[in-house]
Amino acid sequence: MPVPGLSSRRARLWAAGGALLTLVLAAALLATTLGGARHARAAADDDGLPHTTVEVSPSGCGRGWDRPVSGLQVFDLHNTSSGPAEVYLEDARTRAVYGEMEGLAPGATRALTVRLGKGSYAFTCLPDDADAVTGPTVRITSGRSGPAAAPVTEHDLIPLAIDYQKWVAGGLDEVVRLTGRLNEAIDRGDLEGARAAWLPAHLEYERLGAAYDAFGDADKQINGTDAGLAGGVHDPSFTGFHRIEYGLWHGRTATALRAPAGALVKAVTALRDSWAQSRMDPAQLGLRAHEILENTVQFELTGRTDYGSGSNLATARANLDGTRAVLSRLRPLLTTRYPDLPGLERELDRAQHTLDGFHHGESWTPLDRLDRSHREQVDAVLDDLVERLASVATLCDPRRTV
Repeated sequence: MPVPGLSSRRARLWAAGGALLTLVLAAALLATTLGGARHARAAADDDGLPHTTVEVSPSGCGRGWDRPVSGLQVFDLHNTSSGPAEVYLEDARTRAVYGEMEGLAPGATRALTVRLGKGSYAFTCLPDDADAVTGPTVRITSGRSGPAAAPVTEHDLIPLAIDYQKWVAGGLDEVVRLTGRLNEAIDRGDLEGARAAWLPAHLEYERLGAAYDAFGDADKQINGTDAGLAGGVHDPSFTGFHRIEYGLWHGRTATALRAPAGALVKAVTALRDSWAQSRMDPAQLGLRAHEILENTVQFELTGRTDYGSGSNLATARANLDGTRAVLSRLRPLLTTRYPDLPGLERELDRAQHTLDGFHHGESWTPLDRLDRSHREQVDAVLDDLVERLASVATLCDPRRTV
């Protein structure tokens, strides 16, 4: 199930079954007094699984895990230090990660569920603003473990982010060119031509989805909506593609649209010209691969960004292209970490085929004209992709290794 707000740091469960990595939010912090919490308790809890309480601290990392068992189990991670910490459960030899907990507050206990089998394991505790500490090695002599993956570092992501940033630069050149055509049509009073020019320009911008955070305030000027504006679609702060879309499909004159169109050209040109000095955060690349389609489901498939053109499905298709552009850069990391990568790519192809079925010549089927069967088909294929891409976001989230 997709989880909104992926940009926040959270606990992760490297689940024993199902997808390679299942992204989950941690349960509410347990305000418990543990007493003898440093000693293992391999007794079954209400969930029927063996539980072991493990200390998280610089001086006692991993303490309490002295009765190892194989199979699906729960580690109740208890932070006995004075500050927040991250915790990794790793292969003691390869450092592949089986489970991870982030943002474990001082005094808090949170559960980490994993499946462990034959092998050697150790907890690594990473206090904020302090060096990592690895606890004692624990050996299990039987059984089969769940999935694990080698951690991705920011160093791994830097060249991929640079390559993607260069690709965005070429995309911005095309956005400027196509937006210029839109502006020219409006300037000469050709509203039919402007409606034909609006969609290609807008879709070209939409394909750059992983860069929106780096675009900063320019994105709101270029592709913002009227959400939160006191005057709604009539508010002077409502600008960009959607301001022009509203005017073109709601009977506004070319004269009324000349200023917004000129402002849009100015905004995209300024963004293009300043992009070479911008720096994308490499740590966000995997996250954006997920967020592009998560936002598509939230905004495009609900019609919240339709201001008259009926082009939400076209935008969803452009967002799919944007997702592929990010994944193509991440592929070298995912090939050895994500066994279901071929399945993800098949689902991307299926989603593309589904959306292309609503493209007829120069037009797209409006969202509100889909029958129930087609609507369910679109929702299902994109929801499935969002779920799969959550694993990509988790795998490509850079981790501290020292």
